[in-house]
Amino acid sequence: MRGGASTDLSLPVHIAIIMDGNGRWARQRALPRHAGHRAGVKSVRATVEHAARRGIKCLTLFAFSSENWRRPADEVSKLMNLFIEALQREVAELHRNKVRLEFIGDRSQLGDGLVRKIAAAEAQTANNDGLHLVVAVAYGGRWDITEAARRVCRKTVDGDLQVEEIDEEMLASEMQLVGIPDPDLLIRTGGEQRVSNFLLWHLAYAELFFCDTLWPDFREADLDAAIDYFSARQRRYGHTGDQLEAAEC
Repeated sequence: MRGGASTDLSLPVHIAIIMDGNGRWARQRALPRHAGHRAGVKSVRATVEHAARRGIKCLTLFAFSSENWRRPADEVSKLMNLFIEALQREVAELHRNKVRLEFIGDRSQLGDGLVRKIAAAEAQTANNDGLHLVVAVAYGGRWDITEAARRVCRKTVDGDLQVEEIDEEMLASEMQLVGIPDPDLLIRTGGEQRVSNFLLWHLAYAELFFCDTLWPDFREADLDAAIDYFSARQRRYGHTGDQLEAAEC
């Protein structure tokens, strides 16, 4: 399911964010890196609340990549503990505000305690009809595509699927964001300008917004600036601008 539409065409249906800059934020203040991650939780809360106010339907946050396992063990351990703390503290409030919480990524890489809390949070909020908040943990775009390809291959080997039946929609149906429109807008904070193995399949037609703001400093005005940037773009999906203008007449 790709290229979702909104009743307000100037508003993205689905925003994805690479939350970058926690470590640099901490270093600028002579603090340990985990202090930056902890400060970033406040930005998550502010961004989720403002996205809901702006009428965004889906928000996906890149919290921990498959490559982040290469970081120092102490930092990874503190991050995992922070995820658990955040779930314990935030899920009840998200539920009260009708936010549906979903996690994507390789859960086999996570500790049993975190996996249980993730499953409980998803079950508690599953029927909510407000903002759909997706959190990517132990996620990588190449991993996502590879796992989808493996599942498709198993179906062909088992005789449940013919090779001729494999197309883009069928492959997408085996990926982590199945049933969710592809992101219309990708935001990356912290000044870097790359997608870092995030939602590689799903970002095919996303508008890309890069800002220098470090994630712990990201607030409502920064999200508004990204949405304003999106609103000024002409989204052609392979058509010409003249074709789109003629269709609007």
